Amino acid sequence: MEEKFKINLDSEVGELEGVLLHKPGREIENMTPANAKRALYSDILNLAVASKEYSQLSGVLEKVSKVFYVEKLLTEVLENQATKNSLIHKITENCIHPEIRSTLIEQEPHEVARLLIEGVPLPKNSLTNFLSKDYFALQPLHNFFYMRDSSSAVLDAVLINRMANNVRRREALIMEAIFENHPRFITRTFNPELSRYFNNELTMEGGDILVARKDVLIIGMGSRTSAQGIDYIANKIESREYPRNIIVQELPDSPESFIHLDMVFTLLDHDKCMIYEPVMLKSNKYSTIHLTVDNGKIKNIKYKENVLDALKSLKIDLKPVLCGGKHEHNQEREQWHSGANFFAFAPGKVIGYERNVHTIDEMNRSGFEVVSATDVIEGKVDLNKIEKVVVTIHGSELSRGGGGARCMTMPIKRKES
Repeated sequence: MEEKFKINLDSEVGELEGVLLHKPGREIENMTPANAKRALYSDILNLAVASKEYSQLSGVLEKVSKVFYVEKLLTEVLENQATKNSLIHKITENCIHPEIRSTLIEQEPHEVARLLIEGVPLPKNSLTNFLSKDYFALQPLHNFFYMRDSSSAVLDAVLINRMANNVRRREALIMEAIFENHPRFITRTFNPELSRYFNNELTMEGGDILVARKDVLIIGMGSRTSAQGIDYIANKIESREYPRNIIVQELPDSPESFIHLDMVFTLLDHDKCMIYEPVMLKSNKYSTIHLTVDNGKIKNIKYKENVLDALKSLKIDLKPVLCGGKHEHNQEREQWHSGANFFAFAPGKVIGYERNVHTIDEMNRSGFEVVSATDVIEGKVDLNKIEKVVVTIHGSELSRGGGGARCMTMPIKRKES
């Protein structure tokens, strides 16, 4: 019998033991310039190039952790006919072409999994469909390889996030089906759409949710995560040992590179963070707010000077490493291409894009050895022998999708820090 995984995530930097990934596939090629904006892209990606770059991320993670691939997990849960019928019903109940429901139910589990991700072509079986400009009856999940957003592990639970855009909400349904039904995982799931307090303004995405410590969350509030979403998290995710602290950071609504907190702030180690200085540290209109939660109730709310100040008051003293270095021109350029978006697989051991050269240089000056993903995968570098390291992956194509290494990972288990 395969080992069961009890979800446990009490930090951003604890040693990684389990992570979910989704390799970009045909859903990427099913994007055109005409539908890119609807898919939340400003450009279309070359799958062949993106896949080679992605293989560096997955190859490194397979060296250091147990990696689960979502399409395989989805196929396995769809082998249960009741689960298959339920998921297909949820996905198609508001579809403008509900007739695809019977088509999906007739398919084998692996084919259903593929179609739910890559999209279901519109059958040209009526004059209306023949004249339609739509190629798909069920749109492809172009963003699904950004695993971070649709669900979030926090302590021993998984939040099923209510995505801000309809085009991505099927991702959350798939993740809920996996965590609710796959025998490998032991967890609780929280879905805000099932809450009696649910309203249409409630949105939250995993790129905005950072676990700093058992009792401290840092959450971005902006175009993807609303105040109502943060209130839901505050009421649901309780610490059994301490009052819960939530540091809320307001984010700009534009440009699109500021969609999530992890595009301007990520944790690198217990005492270091990557930060985009203009938004996070310099004087501006974006507030930082400290919420204290006890027994699911917000007991206190107050403004703080910035995130670092708020964390320091909770005895988390972080030294910032500046995205793009010290020059504003380089900061803007590299933040645009996910220069602040790093994924930690152990304390002081992170993965990021090599293209952000000023950021990587700044990390090197802060004590991180720089090694290439290729050398790690080929066994030329032993990560266990390096105290602090940034593993660089090619990202010229992947970064054009609007996310980095943290965006593409959904960690489910870390060693307690």
